[in-house]
Amino acid sequence: MASLFTVGEILAATEGRAEGLTADGVSSISIDSREIGPDALFVAIKGDRFDGHDFVGTALANGARAALVSADKAGALEGALVVVPDALEGLRNLARAARARSNARIVAVTGSAGKTTTKEAIRTVLGAAAPTHFSIKSFNNHWGVPLMLARMPREAQFGVFELGMNHAGEISPLTRLVRPHVAVVTTVAAAHLEFFDSIEGIARAKAEIFEGLEPGGVAVINADHDHAGLLVEMARASGAGKVVTYGFAEGADWRIERAEAADGHMHAVVRHGGATIPLSIKAQGRHMVANAVAALVVAEEFGVNRDAAVSALAQFGAPEGRGETSRLGPPAKPLLLIDESYNANSASMAAAMDVFAGQSAAPGGRKVLVLGDMLELGEKGPALHAALKDAVLASGADAVYLVGSSMAALADALGPQAVTDHKFTTDEIAQSVLAGLAYGDAVMVKGSNGVRLSGLVKQIRERFA
Repeated sequence: MASLFTVGEILAATEGRAEGLTADGVSSISIDSREIGPDALFVAIKGDRFDGHDFVGTALANGARAALVSADKAGALEGALVVVPDALEGLRNLARAARARSNARIVAVTGSAGKTTTKEAIRTVLGAAAPTHFSIKSFNNHWGVPLMLARMPREAQFGVFELGMNHAGEISPLTRLVRPHVAVVTTVAAAHLEFFDSIEGIARAKAEIFEGLEPGGVAVINADHDHAGLLVEMARASGAGKVVTYGFAEGADWRIERAEAADGHMHAVVRHGGATIPLSIKAQGRHMVANAVAALVVAEEFGVNRDAAVSALAQFGAPEGRGETSRLGPPAKPLLLIDESYNANSASMAAAMDVFAGQSAAPGGRKVLVLGDMLELGEKGPALHAALKDAVLASGADAVYLVGSSMAALADALGPQAVTDHKFTTDEIAQSVLAGLAYGDAVMVKGSNGVRLSGLVKQIRERFA
């Protein structure tokens, strides 16, 4: 068993006490009793819907070596336990211990859109150069970040972490936990406006990522939005040793001068320091090129060979739910499915529909849009949904399906002639969408994760694969 932590290290890091514990160490850490690995430490955190303490017995039965539990729940539990005042804080202490012992070079990523895709691009580049540990899925919140950090192996040479937020003040403790050498902000846009007075407030919340930079650390900032200057100022005020910008904007340190789509790829030219860098990725959209260039910047800062980084990115494609493109059915006339079901805000909606505008259906096929609510926009939600009208019309869609109560504003803006169907839930609209699709069509599904459009994507795959 490769030891992630010895029992002694766990007890020292958490200042916990052992009860019924005979194992020498653990090889992994999990908070999900259903996905427990052998020789794992199960951490019984309390979530919004479930309390992990209710699943300690299941976790131990499924192979966990021990469970990290809160003291106020320990009396009712049996088996191998590490008892601490609070299980979530115990997890954070394990994360601190993993970070303190590590010699890895660390990068943290945040942004209103593109952070997961950028994280994936960065880990693709760094992973091709040396052992790299990275956040899985979108484990980017108050429990996801410490869980990912606590899982970092001793031998990792690079670490890539995603930091998310809904409110001001949430990124600050996460970045101070991760202590990145490089901090990346992908963009600032109208997301989570329900909890902010303005987009500038969102920018200031994103800039919290710079507070955790290691001495001499590097701030990497996308220059293609209105608040890039504010982020640069805040990075410097936070003590960043270096600030680097990237994007299509004039004056960006890493400037994308050309980006064109061809054969399912994006081909771009990037200029930096007098050098011309050709770049090709297996993904669609100018925003995907920007995400890839962020990875080039990080690679450069970490001393990764530039040609090797460009070569690694040639195999980089959009992750599941974030622009992943599939061709389902007969090769001669497939159904083209673009899965953007994981998240949505004004910026990512515009970027996705720009990509869709460049897509063509097969001869005789139709272009179909399925759009779900953009959540957490507060009182500005109706106006922001209605403002999608021009992008929808410019996309060239032959059929438009809308899902969610907030999409009523877009339905009104488009008018009944332009909307094929509008329902309030994915379950209600699924059969209508499926019945309207055929081989040769091109369909894009885009909405916030809470709308659960991923279920519709699954049904499309099952119907047309």
